Amino acid sequence: MSNTTTVTTGFTLGTLVAVALSWSVNKSILWAIVHGFLSWLYVIYYFITQ
Repeated sequence: MSNTTTVTTGFTLGTLVAVALSWSVNKSILWAIVHGFLSWLYVIYYFITQ
């Protein structure tokens, strides 16, 4: 497995988690897209504030 594959998988996982958390909290497609772009930053923020 190359570093590129690992990084791509990590970004994809982070995006999916961020979108799922955002949707469960806000029920807004717009916020889910924004949080998907922020991915791991939003996931970390979510867990710190909960």
